Amino acid sequence: MDPKNISLEMRDYIWEMGAETLNWCMQCGLCTNLCPWRLVPGETSESFNIRHMQRLGQMGMEGFEDEKSLFACTTCGTCQVNCPRGVKIIDNVRAMRASIVGAGMAPGSLRPILGSAHANGNPWSGPREKRTEWQSGLDVPQFGPDREYFLFVCCHSCYDPRSTKIAKSIVRLLTAAQVSFGVIGVEESCCGESMRKIGDEELFQKLAESNIGLFNGRGVTKIITTSPHCTWSFKNEYPAMGGEWEVFHYTEILDRAVQQGKLSFSRETGKRVAFHDPCYLGRHGGLYEPPRNLLKSLPGCHAVELNRTREMSLCCAGGGGRIWGEVPMGERFGELRIEDACARGAEILATACPYCVNMLTDACTSLGRQDALEIAELSEVLSRTLS
Repeated sequence: MDPKNISLEMRDYIWEMGAETLNWCMQCGLCTNLCPWRLVPGETSESFNIRHMQRLGQMGMEGFEDEKSLFACTTCGTCQVNCPRGVKIIDNVRAMRASIVGAGMAPGSLRPILGSAHANGNPWSGPREKRTEWQSGLDVPQFGPDREYFLFVCCHSCYDPRSTKIAKSIVRLLTAAQVSFGVIGVEESCCGESMRKIGDEELFQKLAESNIGLFNGRGVTKIITTSPHCTWSFKNEYPAMGGEWEVFHYTEILDRAVQQGKLSFSRETGKRVAFHDPCYLGRHGGLYEPPRNLLKSLPGCHAVELNRTREMSLCCAGGGGRIWGEVPMGERFGELRIEDACARGAEILATACPYCVNMLTDACTSLGRQDALEIAELSEVLSRTLS
């Protein structure tokens, strides 16, 4: 085996960037065993070992910076919630990435993403002035003092043609539920959650400071988000920088509206619907019941549970910047999700995250199952049944 260089400076830098729990790791290997990469074959699966990567970081040894190791983690959190020592593994991954990205060595595939977020305020190469084009055909109210909630629409649902349908469905549902909400518009920037997970700490700070100034300046006190990634970031990262608001994922608001009798669904669904728990809604956010309650409220809906659900839900592989990664057919976590849904007789595989929709749609297409299984965002399933 070739000798590896040890850099105490690198080790100390990683700690300073947020990997304070790195030395808590006792190398038991449970994180590696639980990692979804163990469920699929391929070069990335063979290269990525979260236990080994953390050991390299502990020692300040070279090797962890390899793209197929460091940037393979989807930050799904399965390892973290099961770690017997309470190691904050995702913070460690983020800090190790920051040591590379901060030095100007971001992977080539991610540089356009980071560049667009710097220049346009979003990672999807969309001009800022087109951020509100998704509203076409809808009467979307503007946020102001007369509105209780500010609706923050994920960048993905502002620019991606497939995902804009999600934003439209959520607006229709909030309107039907008589929720007092409004949007701000082109001044909004990406929440920065994925940018920070990729390792660009400077970019995250820039985006967060811009949003905090904008939201506080407009008098925002309550936020509804369309993406659980935004929910998580606003709740867990923004308060330390002065962004303190009540933050809700849209499923929480709609679930409450149904329970209060302010929202009901009249059209028969008549479909077998399986729900995929997004990592950032469930494992990270602790929200398992609201989406299930909403499905149960649909007339004629036959809800089925997948093999891996709730705390042990299988990641779609879109988190941690992986939504911009290229993974060969046969090596995608989402394909396992599609097979599971089909085996359980589901006709619709619903989720509550725009990233999951993209990843599961790609997996369904790669398996040729698009005629047998529809991939839908939960809001789309719900809005179809409005009278």
